[in-house]
Amino acid sequence: MTLSTYHVLRPAWGRLTLAVLAGAGAAGSAVALAAISAWLISRAALHPPVLHLMVAIVAVRACGLSRGVLRYLERLIGHDAAFRILAGVRVGLYRRLEVLAPAGLADFRRADLAQRLAADVDAVLDLVTRVLLPYAVAAVVGLASVLVIGALVPVAGLTLAAALLVTGVLVPLLQRAAARRADGRLAPLRAELATGVVDLVHGMPDLLAYEAVENRRERLADLDARLTSASRRSAATAGVGAAVTALGTGVSVLAGLLAGAAAVRAGSLPGELLALVVLTPLAVFEIAGPLPAAAQRYATARTSLRRLTEIWSVPDPLSGKDATVPTVAADPLDWPAEIHAAGSTASIGTRVPHLKMAGVTAAWTADRLAVTELDLDLPPGARVALVGPSGSGKSTIAALLVRFLDPRTGRITLDGTDLRDIPAARVREIVGYLPEDAYLFDTTIGANLRIARPGATDADLLGALAGARLRDWVDTLPDGLETLVGEHGLALSGGQRRRLALARLLLTGARVLILDEPGEHLDDATAGALVRDLLQAAGERTVLLITHRTADLAGLSVHAL
Repeated sequence: MTLSTYHVLRPAWGRLTLAVLAGAGAAGSAVALAAISAWLISRAALHPPVLHLMVAIVAVRACGLSRGVLRYLERLIGHDAAFRILAGVRVGLYRRLEVLAPAGLADFRRADLAQRLAADVDAVLDLVTRVLLPYAVAAVVGLASVLVIGALVPVAGLTLAAALLVTGVLVPLLQRAAARRADGRLAPLRAELATGVVDLVHGMPDLLAYEAVENRRERLADLDARLTSASRRSAATAGVGAAVTALGTGVSVLAGLLAGAAAVRAGSLPGELLALVVLTPLAVFEIAGPLPAAAQRYATARTSLRRLTEIWSVPDPLSGKDATVPTVAADPLDWPAEIHAAGSTASIGTRVPHLKMAGVTAAWTADRLAVTELDLDLPPGARVALVGPSGSGKSTIAALLVRFLDPRTGRITLDGTDLRDIPAARVREIVGYLPEDAYLFDTTIGANLRIARPGATDADLLGALAGARLRDWVDTLPDGLETLVGEHGLALSGGQRRRLALARLLLTGARVLILDEPGEHLDDATAGALVRDLLQAAGERTVLLITHRTADLAGLSVHAL
């Protein structure tokens, strides 16, 4: 899919049309106000009867009032349309990322994705309010002004038309040719700089250990210099556009003065209309003046749209069904979803599924396989430890079992049903995954848990915490479930963070639990106690424990990679 300007603007064409009409009315009122005022002053200098001026006086008042009202309506309707478009693009992008993550986003950095989701999407707002509306309004009002001036003094009308074309068309084209590289590189350079800063901050301990901080700082300084240079080139072209606009204004006024004076001398133009011919271009160029800058913003917005298109163009990582639950006479996945908490254990009855992988080959990228011809059997209630060195494909297996990724060859079945025939959302209701870097949000304990089940009561939350061996600790806290966990859960210890993430997983009601390196970054004693508590909290569920540790595997069936 190509995210073109047409696709972005199409949902709000009606509101945008109203905004353009209101804007043209406001700009037309401003031009008319200047023209009528010029005629009124010139006419009044001849001391005619006051009744001869009444129509012009009323028109001046009407234009002055309507300009403000129509400008307000244009801003109101235009920004309403822009924010609706912005919301549509952002929601659509979120939904696309939800489909792609994590397998489809392997080629993107997190900071770069954040930049696309923020700055690049915000560029859509500029596309509407600072590009489309100014150009449409200037086109309508400029054409009307050229026709009026041309009817009075053809030479002045042609000069005004030429100046408007130079300002609104030729200058942007020259700017685009001169600054194509500068403006086209702004968004990618900003994203690259943001990614570099995030990498530096997050990787600071390792970079300090390997004495690589200075090298990273030099790279960031080089990126900053390139971004500054591109910004300067962009600003320089904007300055040239402003200079040409001022020159066009002066030429139009001078041409109107000279041609108008000649027409008055020849008797083809009433003297009181000379001021109208001379001053109208000034009002017109107040509207047309921002066009070069608008064209430059359009170039930047197009680059941002191309970056957003790259996300929409990523192939879906899932090849099977992902929209509706298959309709069969007896759905083998129709188990009850309730969790029955009893002390420190949880039971979901006997309907735990049989999950099986047979001859599975899978890869995150096209050029490198992650697992090859893999067989793995997880009967109901099994306790299996998947062990192997880093890079052996353990996390890939977890991604396959929760349908973050579909196998290239082979089959994964759930009670005999191919996983590709089950919607991914349904699979993730049945197969729960606790990743190594399970995220905790900078909010309360209760809010972090309710991500798993938004309608859960406090009793449900406390039951899940009991299963994760955290309830006694939470009961000692002054704020209980309303205790803040800090950014990334830093107000908690490492073991508490992992247990809170486990409680969130237990709250989902999943029948199969996949626990990816639960003891990572913990000391041996804490990691061992955590693994034992995890297995006990799982109750009758199937558990797949992914680890590279060989200790604390008692009671588990070991599958080595």
